[in-house]
Amino acid sequence: MIRIKRIYEQVAEEDGFRILVDRLWPRGLSKEKAKVDLWMKEVAPSGELRKWFSHDPAKWAEFKKKYEKELVAKQPLLKEIRRMEKDKGTVTLLYSARDVEHNNAVALKAVLEK
Repeated sequence: MIRIKRIYEQVAEEDGFRILVDRLWPRGLSKEKAKVDLWMKEVAPSGELRKWFSHDPAKWAEFKKKYEKELVAKQPLLKEIRRMEKDKGTVTLLYSARDVEHNNAVALKAVLEK
């Protein structure tokens, strides 16, 4: 099972293996408090795409398309996440954006579940 969760939320046992999928470390959060098992910044959107999107819901559909194109070149990382899901049972993709519906973890989860 692949889940998504804002990194600032309380850590829970049901999170399973926790992977931070943002390019930048979340502001104001220590590594100890974050309890991240793996920081996979390479799977995050490019800096250019992240800045263009700027968490604007009006750009969401286009962002998803562009991010999906970037992920084509990152198949080994996607396979690694799927392998972790099989090995660990539950993988939680962590993100720091305030918008729970329009962020890279939501888009990444959709790609992984295809």
